[in-house]
Amino acid sequence: MSEPPKPRRFATYDVFTTKPLSGNPLAIVHDADGLDTDAMQRIAAEFNLSETVFLLPAAKPFHTARARIFTPNAELPFAGHPTVGTVIHLARERLGESEREQDMIVVLEEEVGPVRAAVVLRPGEAAHALFDLPRLPEPAAGSLEKDEISAALGLANGEIGFENHKPVRYSAGVPFSFVPVRDLGVMESITLNPAAWAAAFGEQDHNNAFVYTRQTVHHDSAFHARMFWPGMGISEDPATGAAVAAFAGVIHRFDDLVEGEHRFVIEQGYEMGRPSEIILEIDISNGKIDLARIGGSAVQIASGELLI
Repeated sequence: MSEPPKPRRFATYDVFTTKPLSGNPLAIVHDADGLDTDAMQRIAAEFNLSETVFLLPAAKPFHTARARIFTPNAELPFAGHPTVGTVIHLARERLGESEREQDMIVVLEEEVGPVRAAVVLRPGEAAHALFDLPRLPEPAAGSLEKDEISAALGLANGEIGFENHKPVRYSAGVPFSFVPVRDLGVMESITLNPAAWAAAFGEQDHNNAFVYTRQTVHHDSAFHARMFWPGMGISEDPATGAAVAAFAGVIHRFDDLVEGEHRFVIEQGYEMGRPSEIILEIDISNGKIDLARIGGSAVQIASGELLI
């Protein structure tokens, strides 16, 4: 007789939001030791969320856990909303419910390297986390042509770009193509053309497009964004922390940030009915990015067991 399947606890969260059924959904699977890469990929496809995290014992005793991150199609070395959701979940597991505010430092081992996060739990409120970028943003390989981008997004050439912002590629562990557009009206009118996508953004796994504009829905937001990633099985993503991490380099390049600390709110997911808010903090020293952090809230939606 074959052995019965091993129960593995899981939880789902909505991340970069304080309200259930908004933000970016995430699945977190405990006790993933014994699962190989193929099994993790198939489970991620079964959840069919933008990302699923598998938790393993940390390699170093002073780290909290090791995390492997999968989209429905492939593994990622780093991602923002899985990091925020996972560190909040681990803090809640460790600290439990309380009638007073609690905080905890979580160190998550990801493929990109260790990620250090501060988590704050407040009674009656969504938990909040802020993590240091494991890698600072830098320009990524590859060129972007306005004619090809316009064809892929169903836009006119004159709708691409604003002020001095132009299409560029940056990475903070995962490469992204950044496409500035004129305003919210252009953002809403985007119509993807799959036949033109590869010519604009490539055929590789990272054939994504992070489209952004300065015009926003909320007055306290700095940018409004949409993110498309067909190569990873994500037609559109409600909130993309790894892209915002790389976006720090784009902001500094085009907005020429002065010395000191800067804080930005990037709103995303509104066109999908999944409004999200991503906090980006950038410290500038001697004209360069010295440190950067990504933050946001998360709420638990469900829990259960996988019989695999």
